[in-house]
Amino acid sequence: MIQSVDRAIRVLTALQGARRMSLSELSARLDLAPSTTHGIVRTLVEHGMVVQERGSSRYQLGPAVLRLGNVYLDTLELRSKAIPWAEDLARRTGLAVRTGVLLIDDVVIIHHEPRPDGTRQMPEVGIVIPAHASALGKAMLAFLPDETERILKEGELRSMTGETLTAPDDVRRDLDQVRATGIARERDEAVLGEGAVASPVFDSWGDVVGAIGVVFSGAEDADLGDRVRETARALSRELGAQAWPPPSQG
Repeated sequence: MIQSVDRAIRVLTALQGARRMSLSELSARLDLAPSTTHGIVRTLVEHGMVVQERGSSRYQLGPAVLRLGNVYLDTLELRSKAIPWAEDLARRTGLAVRTGVLLIDDVVIIHHEPRPDGTRQMPEVGIVIPAHASALGKAMLAFLPDETERILKEGELRSMTGETLTAPDDVRRDLDQVRATGIARERDEAVLGEGAVASPVFDSWGDVVGAIGVVFSGAEDADLGDRVRETARALSRELGAQAWPPPSQG
Protein backbone atom coordinates (compact mmCIF):
# COMPACT_ATOMS: atom_id res chain seq x y z
CA MET A 1 0.00 0.00 0.00
CA ILE A 2 1.29 3.47 -0.92
CA GLN A 3 0.89 5.56 2.23
CA SER A 4 0.33 8.92 0.53
CA VAL A 5 -2.42 7.51 -1.70
CA ASP A 6 -4.04 5.81 1.27
CA ARG A 7 -4.05 9.07 3.23
CA ALA A 8 -5.54 11.02 0.30
CA ILE A 9 -8.34 8.50 -0.04
CA ARG A 10 -9.00 8.70 3.70
CA VAL A 11 -9.31 12.49 3.41
CA LEU A 12 -11.85 12.13 0.58
CA THR A 13 -13.78 9.50 2.52
CA ALA A 14 -13.89 11.70 5.62
CA LEU A 15 -15.23 14.63 3.59
CA GLN A 16 -17.80 12.38 1.94
CA GLY A 17 -19.14 11.42 5.36
CA ALA A 18 -18.98 14.82 7.08
CA ARG A 19 -19.56 17.04 4.02
CA ARG A 20 -17.43 19.94 5.34
CA MET A 21 -14.41 19.84 7.65
CA SER A 22 -11.56 22.11 8.72
CA LEU A 23 -7.93 21.04 8.56
CA SER A 24 -7.85 20.55 12.32
CA GLU A 25 -10.97 18.38 12.18
CA LEU A 26 -9.48 16.30 9.38
CA SER A 27 -6.20 15.90 11.28
CA ALA A 28 -8.03 14.71 14.38
CA ARG A 29 -10.33 12.39 12.43
CA LEU A 30 -7.45 10.75 10.53
CA ASP A 31 -4.89 10.95 13.36
CA LEU A 32 -2.42 12.78 11.13
CA ALA A 33 -0.09 15.70 11.82
CA PRO A 34 -1.62 19.06 10.78
CA SER A 35 1.27 19.70 8.35
CA THR A 36 0.70 16.32 6.69
CA THR A 37 -3.03 16.93 6.39
CA HIS A 38 -2.43 20.39 4.96
CA GLY A 39 -0.13 19.02 2.27
CA ILE A 40 -2.58 16.32 1.23
CA VAL A 41 -5.52 18.73 1.13
CA ARG A 42 -3.61 21.33 -0.90
CA THR A 43 -2.65 18.65 -3.44
CA LEU A 44 -6.27 17.52 -3.73
CA VAL A 45 -7.34 21.15 -4.15
CA GLU A 46 -4.89 21.56 -7.07
CA HIS A 47 -6.60 18.65 -8.83
CA GLY A 48 -10.14 19.84 -8.11
CA MET A 49 -10.91 16.88 -5.85
CA VAL A 50 -11.37 19.20 -2.85
CA VAL A 51 -12.38 22.86 -2.66
CA GLN A 52 -12.30 25.37 0.18
CA GLU A 53 -15.70 26.66 1.19
CA ARG A 54 -16.11 30.32 0.28
CA GLY A 55 -15.50 32.61 3.26
CA SER A 56 -14.60 29.70 5.51
CA SER A 57 -11.63 27.59 6.58
CA ARG A 58 -13.57 24.40 5.90
CA TYR A 59 -13.13 22.08 2.94
CA GLN A 60 -15.52 19.95 0.91
CA LEU A 61 -15.42 17.58 -2.04
CA GLY A 62 -14.76 19.26 -5.37
CA PRO A 63 -16.18 18.99 -8.91
CA ALA A 64 -13.56 16.49 -10.08
CA VAL A 65 -15.10 13.90 -7.75
CA LEU A 66 -18.44 14.36 -9.51
CA ARG A 67 -16.81 13.89 -12.92
CA LEU A 68 -15.22 10.65 -11.76
CA GLY A 69 -18.52 9.52 -10.30
CA ASN A 70 -20.34 10.17 -13.57
CA VAL A 71 -17.75 8.16 -15.48
CA TYR A 72 -18.22 5.31 -13.03
CA LEU A 73 -22.00 5.44 -13.40
CA ASP A 74 -21.70 5.36 -17.18
CA THR A 75 -19.76 2.08 -16.95
CA LEU A 76 -22.41 0.32 -14.86
CA GLU A 77 -24.44 -2.07 -16.98
CA LEU A 78 -26.97 -2.23 -14.16
CA ARG A 79 -27.73 1.47 -14.45
CA SER A 80 -28.24 1.45 -18.22
CA LYS A 81 -30.44 -1.65 -18.05
CA ALA A 82 -32.42 -0.34 -15.07
CA ILE A 83 -33.49 2.99 -16.57
CA PRO A 84 -36.41 1.74 -18.74
CA TRP A 85 -37.61 -0.62 -15.99
CA ALA A 86 -37.47 2.22 -13.45
CA GLU A 87 -39.46 4.45 -15.79
CA ASP A 88 -42.09 1.73 -16.20
CA LEU A 89 -42.30 1.09 -12.44
CA ALA A 90 -42.64 4.82 -11.72
CA ARG A 91 -45.43 5.09 -14.30
CA ARG A 92 -47.33 2.08 -12.88
CA THR A 93 -47.01 3.09 -9.22
CA GLY A 94 -46.88 6.88 -9.42
CA LEU A 95 -43.86 6.77 -7.11
CA ALA A 96 -40.19 7.69 -7.30
CA VAL A 97 -37.92 4.74 -8.10
CA ARG A 98 -34.36 4.25 -6.88
CA THR A 99 -31.71 1.83 -8.11
CA GLY A 100 -28.76 1.31 -5.79
CA VAL A 101 -25.56 -0.64 -5.30
CA LEU A 102 -23.72 -1.61 -2.14
CA LEU A 103 -20.56 0.32 -1.28
CA ILE A 104 -18.96 -1.08 1.88
CA ASP A 105 -21.62 -0.36 4.56
CA ASP A 106 -23.83 1.94 2.50
CA VAL A 107 -26.13 2.01 -0.50
CA VAL A 108 -25.26 4.47 -3.26
CA ILE A 109 -28.12 5.56 -5.52
CA ILE A 110 -27.01 5.13 -9.15
CA HIS A 111 -30.33 6.01 -10.77
CA HIS A 112 -33.31 8.00 -9.57
CA GLU A 113 -36.56 8.07 -11.53
CA PRO A 114 -38.72 10.93 -10.18
CA ARG A 115 -42.42 10.61 -9.47
CA PRO A 116 -44.29 11.05 -12.77
CA ASP A 117 -46.63 13.70 -11.34
CA GLY A 118 -44.63 16.65 -12.66
CA THR A 119 -43.80 18.07 -9.23
CA ARG A 120 -40.34 19.47 -8.55
CA GLN A 121 -38.10 16.85 -6.97
CA MET A 122 -34.50 16.84 -5.87
CA PRO A 123 -32.22 14.57 -7.90
CA GLU A 124 -30.97 11.71 -5.72
CA VAL A 125 -28.19 10.13 -7.79
CA GLY A 126 -25.12 9.82 -5.59
CA ILE A 127 -26.87 10.00 -2.22
CA VAL A 128 -25.68 7.49 0.35
CA ILE A 129 -27.91 5.59 2.80
CA PRO A 130 -26.73 3.14 5.48
CA ALA A 131 -27.45 -0.33 4.10
CA HIS A 132 -29.13 -1.60 7.28
CA ALA A 133 -31.57 1.35 7.28
CA SER A 134 -32.49 1.10 3.60
CA ALA A 135 -34.91 -1.21 1.81
CA LEU A 136 -32.41 -1.29 -1.05
CA GLY A 137 -29.63 -2.25 1.33
CA LYS A 138 -31.67 -4.95 3.02
CA ALA A 139 -32.64 -6.40 -0.35
CA MET A 140 -28.95 -6.89 -1.15
CA LEU A 141 -27.68 -7.89 2.30
CA ALA A 142 -30.23 -10.67 2.52
CA PHE A 143 -28.28 -12.44 -0.24
CA LEU A 144 -24.82 -11.39 0.93
CA PRO A 145 -24.32 -13.30 4.21
CA ASP A 146 -20.60 -12.53 4.50
CA GLU A 147 -21.18 -8.79 4.05
CA THR A 148 -24.05 -8.90 6.51
CA GLU A 149 -21.97 -10.53 9.22
CA ARG A 150 -19.10 -8.10 8.62
CA ILE A 151 -21.41 -5.12 9.06
CA LEU A 152 -23.11 -6.57 12.12
CA LYS A 153 -19.80 -7.43 13.79
CA GLU A 154 -18.27 -3.96 13.31
CA GLY A 155 -20.10 -2.59 16.31
CA GLU A 156 -23.24 -0.61 17.01
CA LEU A 157 -25.22 0.16 13.88
CA ARG A 158 -25.91 3.81 13.17
CA SER A 159 -29.39 5.00 14.11
CA MET A 160 -30.88 7.39 11.56
CA THR A 161 -34.19 7.75 13.39
CA GLY A 162 -35.82 6.24 16.42
CA GLU A 163 -37.22 3.52 14.13
CA THR A 164 -33.90 2.32 12.69
CA LEU A 165 -33.14 -1.32 13.42
CA THR A 166 -29.77 -1.35 15.17
CA ALA A 167 -29.80 -4.64 17.10
CA PRO A 168 -28.06 -7.37 15.06
CA ASP A 169 -30.70 -9.98 15.88
CA ASP A 170 -33.48 -7.66 14.69
CA VAL A 171 -31.63 -7.02 11.44
CA ARG A 172 -31.05 -10.76 10.89
CA ARG A 173 -34.78 -11.49 11.39
CA ASP A 174 -35.63 -8.74 8.91
CA LEU A 175 -33.24 -10.21 6.34
CA ASP A 176 -34.70 -13.70 6.85
CA GLN A 177 -38.05 -12.27 5.79
CA VAL A 178 -36.47 -10.68 2.72
CA ARG A 179 -34.96 -14.02 1.67
CA ALA A 180 -38.34 -15.71 2.10
CA THR A 181 -40.31 -13.16 0.05
CA GLY A 182 -37.80 -11.39 -2.19
CA ILE A 183 -39.16 -8.10 -0.88
CA ALA A 184 -37.43 -5.70 1.54
CA ARG A 185 -39.26 -3.00 3.41
CA GLU A 186 -38.42 -0.13 5.70
CA ARG A 187 -40.62 2.47 7.29
CA ASP A 188 -39.24 5.60 8.97
CA GLU A 189 -35.83 3.91 9.40
CA ALA A 190 -33.87 6.27 7.13
CA VAL A 191 -36.17 9.31 7.04
CA LEU A 192 -39.19 9.94 9.24
CA GLY A 193 -42.40 9.95 7.21
CA GLU A 194 -40.85 7.94 4.37
CA GLY A 195 -41.21 4.27 3.52
CA ALA A 196 -39.59 2.13 0.86
CA VAL A 197 -39.97 -1.25 -0.79
CA ALA A 198 -37.16 -2.89 -2.76
CA SER A 199 -36.06 -6.18 -4.31
CA PRO A 200 -32.62 -7.53 -5.26
CA VAL A 201 -31.19 -7.69 -8.76
CA PHE A 202 -28.98 -10.61 -9.86
CA ASP A 203 -26.58 -11.05 -12.77
CA SER A 204 -25.75 -14.01 -15.03
CA TRP A 205 -23.48 -15.47 -12.34
CA GLY A 206 -26.28 -15.52 -9.81
CA ASP A 207 -24.66 -12.74 -7.77
CA VAL A 208 -26.65 -9.87 -6.33
CA VAL A 209 -25.41 -6.71 -8.08
CA GLY A 210 -27.89 -4.13 -6.86
CA ALA A 211 -31.50 -3.48 -5.94
CA ILE A 212 -34.43 -1.50 -7.27
CA GLY A 213 -37.30 -0.07 -5.27
CA VAL A 214 -39.81 2.67 -4.68
CA VAL A 215 -40.14 5.41 -2.06
CA PHE A 216 -43.49 6.54 -0.68
CA SER A 217 -45.24 8.44 2.08
CA GLY A 218 -48.54 7.42 3.59
CA ALA A 219 -49.87 3.88 3.43
CA GLU A 220 -48.27 1.21 1.25
CA ASP A 221 -50.45 -0.07 -1.58
CA ALA A 222 -51.34 -3.74 -1.24
CA ASP A 223 -49.74 -4.76 -4.54
CA LEU A 224 -46.66 -2.56 -4.30
CA GLY A 225 -44.33 -5.35 -3.17
CA ASP A 226 -45.43 -7.60 -6.04
CA ARG A 227 -44.81 -4.85 -8.59
CA VAL A 228 -41.34 -4.13 -7.26
CA ARG A 229 -40.49 -7.83 -7.19
CA GLU A 230 -41.69 -8.29 -10.78
CA THR A 231 -39.51 -5.40 -11.90
CA ALA A 232 -36.44 -6.78 -10.12
CA ARG A 233 -37.04 -10.20 -11.66
CA ALA A 234 -37.39 -8.72 -15.17
CA LEU A 235 -34.26 -6.57 -14.74
CA SER A 236 -32.31 -9.58 -13.46
CA ARG A 237 -33.42 -11.59 -16.48
CA GLU A 238 -32.14 -8.84 -18.77
CA LEU A 239 -28.78 -9.00 -16.97
CA GLY A 240 -28.61 -12.72 -17.70
CA ALA A 241 -29.94 -14.26 -14.50
CA GLN A 242 -31.42 -17.70 -15.17
CA ALA A 243 -33.59 -17.70 -12.07
CA TRP A 244 -34.79 -15.23 -9.47
CA PRO A 245 -33.52 -15.59 -6.88
CA PRO A 246 -30.81 -18.02 -8.06
CA PRO A 247 -31.16 -21.52 -6.54
CA SER A 248 -27.90 -21.10 -4.61
CA GLN A 249 -29.39 -18.03 -2.94
CA GLY A 250 -32.39 -19.88 -1.55
